[in-house]
Amino acid sequence: MKRIARFYKVSFERFRADWEETFGEQDLEKIRAIYEGIHLPARATAGSAGYDFHLPLAVTLRPGETAKIPTGVRAEICEGWVLQIYPRSSLGFKYRLQMNNTVGIIDSDYFYSDNEGHIFIKIINASREGKITELKEGMAFAQGIFLPYGITEDDDCETLRNGGFGSTDGQ
Repeated sequence: MKRIARFYKVSFERFRADWEETFGEQDLEKIRAIYEGIHLPARATAGSAGYDFHLPLAVTLRPGETAKIPTGVRAEICEGWVLQIYPRSSLGFKYRLQMNNTVGIIDSDYFYSDNEGHIFIKIINASREGKITELKEGMAFAQGIFLPYGITEDDDCETLRNGGFGSTDGQ
């Protein structure tokens, strides 16, 4: 198996800023405790393709509701590889939990952005049966899979990234 990436925590300062931007101003010690409890993504078994991302807080979603989760995690990825993020298949099957953007794409150059490459995961309860999804703090809710990609022979892109969502197309 080729080793092509490494997970890290973002700095506490970055996490705090992103947490408060998402959830509003909170007690510093509460945010620090959440930060200290962050689990870096890991595979559950030797045969698993996906690296499990864990929730830093409990989340309850009614049908149609979304939650944007600052994971506190960043990924240093070798050029030529991408991290794709999906919901845990069991949560999708049982509760129709989905990624709000269908699949999260983490490019290798995202690691070097001003936001430290902080990975956010936005989930939605897409239940059509009226199921309320209750996710406990610390549970695995998403999985990231590293995949190689190619580019065209005549590709001449030299633009550098500096940002997250929508930063590569000027929007």
